[in-house]
Amino acid sequence: MSPTRRQVIAGAAAGVLGAAGVYELVDQLGGSSPKRAASGSLPPEQHLLDGVNVITQEGVEVIVPPRHHAVVTAKVAVDAVDLKTAKVDFEALLAGLERDYVATPTGLGVAVAWSLPYFETYTPAAWATHAPHDRRANKAALLATRSFPSDPESLVLEQNDLAILLRSDVKANIDDAIERLRQHKTISLTTIRRGFAGGGFEGGTSLPKQIATAANIPGADLIPETAELFLGFTSTQKAAFGPGKIANFETLGLVDLRGKDYFANGTAMHLSHIHEDLEAWYVNFTFEERVATAFYPGIKDVRQGQQVVPMGPEQVQTADAVHAVYKSSGRIGHSGPLQTASRLPVALIATDGTHYPKGTAIPIRADFNTIDNPFNWSADPTQIAEVPAAGVHFLVFNPSTDDFHRNRLAMDGVLADGSKIELAPRDRTQGFNSILRTTHRQNFLIPPRRNRSFPLAEV
Repeated sequence: MSPTRRQVIAGAAAGVLGAAGVYELVDQLGGSSPKRAASGSLPPEQHLLDGVNVITQEGVEVIVPPRHHAVVTAKVAVDAVDLKTAKVDFEALLAGLERDYVATPTGLGVAVAWSLPYFETYTPAAWATHAPHDRRANKAALLATRSFPSDPESLVLEQNDLAILLRSDVKANIDDAIERLRQHKTISLTTIRRGFAGGGFEGGTSLPKQIATAANIPGADLIPETAELFLGFTSTQKAAFGPGKIANFETLGLVDLRGKDYFANGTAMHLSHIHEDLEAWYVNFTFEERVATAFYPGIKDVRQGQQVVPMGPEQVQTADAVHAVYKSSGRIGHSGPLQTASRLPVALIATDGTHYPKGTAIPIRADFNTIDNPFNWSADPTQIAEVPAAGVHFLVFNPSTDDFHRNRLAMDGVLADGSKIELAPRDRTQGFNSILRTTHRQNFLIPPRRNRSFPLAEV
């Protein structure tokens, strides 16, 4: 397919600007921003973003994510004795952003997450008495970062102290927030990770297609014109996202807050960067194979070229179904095995009285497309390759780190009931894993908004 005039111009600009400069083209390529509510609330939860609208595509409700995303990672730049002062100063910065920008995609969404290295280094005594406890795993709700069977040996398990997630339809708002963070004395930035989401929802060429073309990503010409993600399918359907407060520590009763409310309204977060081999995906897999790989073999009623494949409670696979599919087809897909760990196995009434039907999704994803390789900026420039690469900065909120670990292990054939399907790491039959390569991982805890700045420093 020949590139459009806009794509040719964008490609020429990319050659001049480099990978970082391509992000400047997002607003030019994506057209007008989605129509959103102009105002929003500030819930106790940092990870919940108000004002995100829902549309219907191919008969399925789809969440329209913010257009621009960034994650800033950092180390604490003060001594432990100065934490109380740092807490006040950093909170002032965050409160300033909230005064200047409405907390919706039209303004700026901000969520600050803190790592196990932070708690163990700076607040060890308070962490020992306040750490949320995962009842099912009989472990802390925030665990050390680990690798998984299909991860490459080159995987980096990061040791940042904190990560700040920034979401907006307006790039300038994110740029302003990053500059304020960069200038702040209490933290020292380690990386900046950028990306984008959406486009194509109203029938035009999507951002992933246009940005990949502009950046001369191998396989860009094979991405469907209106694809929400580089890999061609729409992943933000509402039924596949945990609703409301379901990922909060306290909601499902999975986590014991140990008689304290310090971390109530908080959640666990996982952050990783993943390279995607677009050429291998589109050249080596037929459309039918891509459907079986992205979802599960034998899925019914998916027409050629379909991008929104329903993944509601009615389509959820059990562990027995995954084993049966593997026995008949020799492969497991992605969504099918994942659902054995990521969906409620029975209907449940949450601690706040909310009724969640069987098959309800638990994790709330906040991932986004990127051409970072692997970061947009790093305090260590040797970490960054000059050539852009297709990928995803993967972010997800779960009620505990162990809950995320169970989800991720299911991708490798270790199902929620403890059964295991023996597959070689990154084998073609192992869902997406053959065309994905994770470069970095780290686990975090997102405190409630009231305790988002240097948590436990005052205890």
